[in-house]
Parts: sequence; C-alpha cells; structure tokens
Amino acid sequence: MTSILNHYFARINWSGAAAANIDTLRALHLKHNCAIPFENLDVLLPREMHLDDQSLEEKLVTARRGGYCFEQNGVFERVLRELGFNVRSLLGRVVLSNPATLPPRTHRLLLVELEGEHWIADVGFGGQTLTAPIRLVPDIAQTTPHGEYRLLQEDSDWVLQFNHHQHWQSMYRFDLCVQQQSDYVMSNFWSAHWPQSHFRHHLLMCRHLPEGGKLTLTNFHFTHYENGYAIEQRNLPDVASLYTVMQEEFGLGVDDAKHGFTEDELARVMAAFDTHPEAGK
Repeated sequence: MTSILNHYFARINWSGAAAANIDTLRALHLKHNCAIPFENLDVLLPREMHLDDQSLEEKLVTARRGGYCFEQNGVFERVLRELGFNVRSLLGRVVLSNPATLPPRTHRLLLVELEGEHWIADVGFGGQTLTAPIRLVPDIAQTTPHGEYRLLQEDSDWVLQFNHHQHWQSMYRFDLCVQQQSDYVMSNFWSAHWPQSHFRHHLLMCRHLPEGGKLTLTNFHFTHYENGYAIEQRNLPDVASLYTVMQEEFGLGVDDAKHGFTEDELARVMAAFDTHPEAGK
C-alpha cells in the first residue's frame, strides 16, 4: 500500500478492506466528508492554495486541515486512482443562487467509471455536497446518507439537484469534457482572488456526521443540522470560542508549522466579519 493511502486512511479513520468497487467508493466518500472539513480559511488569511499532489497531501492529510472543492476532490481523486479506480475530474458551473447569467466553471467534481457504469462523486461542495456517489443517469432520485439528489440532462450538460424540503434545487451544471490540471489551477485562482467571490467575504466551514447530520460555520454562526433541520444554532461570542470550535467540532488541525494558524491570525481574519444569522441555509 502506498504512503498516501496509509496516511489518508488514518486521516479518515478507515480500517476496512480497500478495493476498486462500489462498496469501497461509498465508504470512503462518507468517511472523507465526516473527517476532512470543507473550509476556505486560506482564501481569507490569505495564503496561496497549490493543487499538486504533495501540497494537497501535506495540507489536508498531514496537517489535518480542510479545503474547498479543488483541494478536496483533488485529494480524493488521487486516493481513488491509487486504489485502481478509473476516475477523472470535471469542472462545473455553480447555479445554487440562480444567477441571471451562466457563471464560469469554478467547481471541481469527479467522474468514476466502475463495472460499466458511470458515477458522480463529490466531496467538495460544502454543506450540500454529496456524501455518497450517485449514478450518472437522468431523472432518477438517488438517496445518500444526507439527502436525496437527482441529475437532469440538458443537451450535453448535466444538472445536479438536491431535494430541499420537497423542492428540487439546482446546485451546479457540468459536462463530461476532459479537463487539464491547468484548468483547475486557473479556476482555483479565480475563485480565491476574484473580488466578488463569496469565498473572500465569509468564513465557511462544514463537517458531515455519519448518521445524517452536519455541522456548519458561517463567520461566527455555528449550526448543527439533523435530517435537514437546525437543532442547534448559536453565535460564538469571540475569536477564542471560534478557534476552539474549529478544533473540537470540526477536527481542524491548527498546529502544523506550514499549514496551521494561530488565534491571533484568526482574529485578524475575523475582524472584518460579524455574526451571520442565516448561516447554512
């Protein structure tokens, strides 16, 4: 077994048999979402986010940090490939906020071919991300540990939707065109540096729970969801509380010499933000 697999399995607390089959894919997908939090702190610090294999392993696995889609699905793609899966990344356009015009390709997701079927895997869409792979088939509701999803097909595009309290909400649209590493580097740079990018204006964090719940942070606002409903919401009173919650509730590593951050560094980031009562909606 390769070094990345040993370290990754320890990171997600996985001790089962690992083979290139659907059971392994489902198990690793959920374990990943429950262990490695979605977060955008490096955008805010600010620090450059590198997408090469070594940088992603150092940050998300060794340093026990999280990341956003380019990092999360970058690590997951590498792990799946090391296990023998036929997998490649795609780029999608986020339409969750119903934009008036078609947005650029800023979301990385994965296409997995397995036993003659194609599957979509995605461990990097924050609070609404898939927590299990779904078949690449149109118009069929598919259940995951954290909700129901479906894919629509519109010409050469696919649209991923989730069932939000009996209403189907579009998340992103994508096609199956082959992308290059340079495409992800460019999209990552744009997402982190475009002045209007929402990653630059809010602290965002999410970790899913094994039994269907999830924890979210938006700035100082912490929410615990179960079955799609908030069962706990609180505004954290100060940076010290936020720093503690990041570590205790989200399992975020803060001590690594390269990828860690101090409470003072977090305070400088959060000086621009206040509470956000609508977090996680």
